[in-house]
Amino acid sequence: MTKAAELAKMGEVLTNSQIGGRRNIIINGAMQVAQRGTSSTGLGASDGYYTVDRFGLNFSSTSARLTMTQDSPTDLNGFTKALKLDCTTADTNIGSGEYIQLHYRIEGQDLQQLKKGTSDAEKITVSFYVKGNASATYTCEIEDVDNNRYNSQEFSVTTSWTKVTLTYNADTTGVLDNDNGQSMAINFWLHVGSNFTSGTHTDNVWHTTATQRVGDNQTSFADSTDRTFFITGIQMEVGSQATPFEHRSFDEELALCQRYYSELNNSGGAEKYIGMMQPYSTSAIYGIIQQYPKYMRTEPTVSQSGTFYALQKNSTTGISSSAIGSLFPSWHAWNSGGWTGGSNFIQGGASVVVANAGAKLMADAEL
Repeated sequence: MTKAAELAKMGEVLTNSQIGGRRNIIINGAMQVAQRGTSSTGLGASDGYYTVDRFGLNFSSTSARLTMTQDSPTDLNGFTKALKLDCTTADTNIGSGEYIQLHYRIEGQDLQQLKKGTSDAEKITVSFYVKGNASATYTCEIEDVDNNRYNSQEFSVTTSWTKVTLTYNADTTGVLDNDNGQSMAINFWLHVGSNFTSGTHTDNVWHTTATQRVGDNQTSFADSTDRTFFITGIQMEVGSQATPFEHRSFDEELALCQRYYSELNNSGGAEKYIGMMQPYSTSAIYGIIQQYPKYMRTEPTVSQSGTFYALQKNSTTGISSSAIGSLFPSWHAWNSGGWTGGSNFIQGGASVVVANAGAKLMADAEL
């Protein structure tokens, strides 16, 4: 790059205010946080978030099965974690509506700086590092969920880590909602049928046609059980220049992830006290048993696994939980109810809530 070109690049970065403040719109782009676990197998029957926080999988009509792992690469300087997909069951007969898609979803209120749908709309640059077991071509799409608009570009994968940089044209059509709902997604198309490829695809064009969403040179990730796909260092920023990846501390990334998913996990080998409850009858108790570390995006879906029980002073037996109630995000607390059992609990007396080893309380407010 010539000196003049370097100065021009620096000028554009300064103009777009990408040096000061947080540049990367993506949370957990370095794949450091995996609250749900580091490996999940047999994936392909249903959509969901399985390992690395904020990155989910969508499937449609495929018989392929995948393993998703938080990998620990040693051959990419500056990154110690990556998301790995491994094809464990191939699907070479691709139906028209089939797809496998790795996605990242974004709230509208976190995207207003893009000025999308206005005459001042900004370009968007997405960069990331990828590799696989063999050469392949996949498609990275920015999806405007609010207005059903799409812009996608092909990218290449080799057996070595490669940095991919894709700049997407500004879109003066379709204003994004300014709320906590999903307004955009970054979709990595890995396996796809003709419903999304049969149209005339052109890289880096905003459109509304489903058959043009995926590139003409698309590789099927599910064509062989040898297929692997590694990705890390995902960054999305305003403007046409990719700046160096914005590393954040593990603590900060975890806190950002906990807006969408939070887990109380007694992973130790002993029982764990987790809070106090208040009996209201001889067989049921209610109350706050665990505060969440973050104000969540919305009232989450709350679930539990393992065994929890409550004990009251001078009581000979405890009562086990049958249901965990929902969290109101403004309370920052787990509101539990519907505990049943045979203890003769004294109304008005405080109870100690205990989690057995391996028990979990989970709150999910993902987009």
